[in-house]
Amino acid sequence: MLVVSELRAGTIFQEDGNLLLVQSYEHVKLGRGSATIKVKVKNLRSGSITEKSFINGAKVQDVQVLKKEMQYLYKDDEGSYFMNPDTYEQVTIPLKILGAEATFLKEGDTYPISFHGDEALSIVMPPKVELVVTDTAPGIKGNSASNVFKDATLENGFTTKVPLFINVGDKIRVDTRTGAYTERA
Repeated sequence: MLVVSELRAGTIFQEDGNLLLVQSYEHVKLGRGSATIKVKVKNLRSGSITEKSFINGAKVQDVQVLKKEMQYLYKDDEGSYFMNPDTYEQVTIPLKILGAEATFLKEGDTYPISFHGDEALSIVMPPKVELVVTDTAPGIKGNSASNVFKDATLENGFTTKVPLFINVGDKIRVDTRTGAYTERA
């Protein structure tokens, strides 16, 4: 059993037969009485996100999770396919579980995947990824007096806002949590 005050972002626990991944944690103490713990959790089987409240001192069922490095192969309409480089076994993770993270996967790269038994639960994405700009409007010299952004399409088909000095073929770093441009690579 795991005390709810020990829950942090990235922790996986079980409740009512569902495996839940903590995305955010908040400790709330108002005046008199006991504190409450509010967590935003993602159901790892259905992909739905909900908020839960617990009284301080409550306990949840701890889950043993094993992480394996797996190589990303490709994705189709149903899921993303990964391969263990040592045993060549393949695993499919449904797109509804991956959510927006699926757009930042690069073929051939390896990612840590959380497993509960033989079931693949989630993927641990790096905070930033490097992508190549494939399409954007050309920057006009002298048009950089203010913090102005333009649309750019990246190699994975994702569109984000970039500064005017970014051109086609440039490598940029993108935050995988928000999809925002962070810097030139």
